[in-house]
Amino acid sequence: MHASQQTSLVLRWMTFLSVVVVGLFYVKWFPYYNRAFVAAADHSIGSSILMGKAAAPPAPSWDAAFGYAWAYGNAIWKAMVLGLLLGSGIQALFPADWVARMLGKAGFGSVVTAGVLSIPGMMCTCCAAPVVVGLRERQASPGAAIAFWLGNTVLNPATLVFTGFVLGWNWTALRLALGIPMVFGLGYLVNLMVTPAEARAAEAKIAELGAESQVSGGAGASNAFVRWIEIFTRMSVRLIPEYIVIVLLLGAARAWMFPEMGPEIGNQIGWIVALAVAGMLFVIPTAGEVPIIQAMLSLGMGVGPAGALLMTLPPVSAPSLAMVARSFRPHVLIFVAAAIVAFGVVAGLLAVALNF
Repeated sequence: MHASQQTSLVLRWMTFLSVVVVGLFYVKWFPYYNRAFVAAADHSIGSSILMGKAAAPPAPSWDAAFGYAWAYGNAIWKAMVLGLLLGSGIQALFPADWVARMLGKAGFGSVVTAGVLSIPGMMCTCCAAPVVVGLRERQASPGAAIAFWLGNTVLNPATLVFTGFVLGWNWTALRLALGIPMVFGLGYLVNLMVTPAEARAAEAKIAELGAESQVSGGAGASNAFVRWIEIFTRMSVRLIPEYIVIVLLLGAARAWMFPEMGPEIGNQIGWIVALAVAGMLFVIPTAGEVPIIQAMLSLGMGVGPAGALLMTLPPVSAPSLAMVARSFRPHVLIFVAAAIVAFGVVAGLLAVALNF
């Protein structure tokens, strides 16, 4: 590699790493560091975005739709911009075959690497989705991409701390006990679902990316940055409109998904399953499950449904599933969504059995 090529590559790497560190510090690390002290002192990190201090969300209406979308958008828009920057940067700034070489193998190693890399991100499921799209465009294995996606939310260290201070450290232990097998186990199982034909197609694509990397390895940094802007714009145009529509629909329909909370929402298996499904579909900002569960428990809801929501509200949602729909085969996403509901049911039953 010529000196100019090496300089261009170093500049691209340094730019991407700077965006990662500065962006996460501004959007995630510093705000959550401060919020941890609030959680420790007040045993609260704010009111429930789902229903505030009321016993139930507002009835379905345009006001309910726009009110939730506005509150949710204010909470996540900076992280969404960062997610789009990172998802497009992966495709524009890295050598074309770098992600494939690191995360492309359909084994457990790529799943572990991706899951560990996800932990500092601490993004909500929708903000992590553009990064997942970028990883899959650069041929990260399906299981590695799933582990990265789920790890951002389920193993978020800030949320684990908030959960301990607000709900109790037994809830944090439950989240970790089920979250680790969720992230790494589902990633591994998704990789096992790769068919021989899919593996051959992936290998051919990886070889193509390797050839592209050899040809374009010396491309100027200016060309890479122009391509970064182009991919960022294309991803935004493709992902954001459908995302907004689904958030609006969920905001309007939340009264149907989450009934009036009280002692009547007990530990029966029907309620645990129903709220596990609702939690999997609904969309919240990072750590939003903590004040939601706190508010519901204070109104008398059973610990079983609370345990289900602890494991199903963060990992995926209807909007984030739509955002990554073109990056995975449909049966993979159906499997992941169903498995998350199952983890939620198990969490609910454990919360009851362990007398949370």
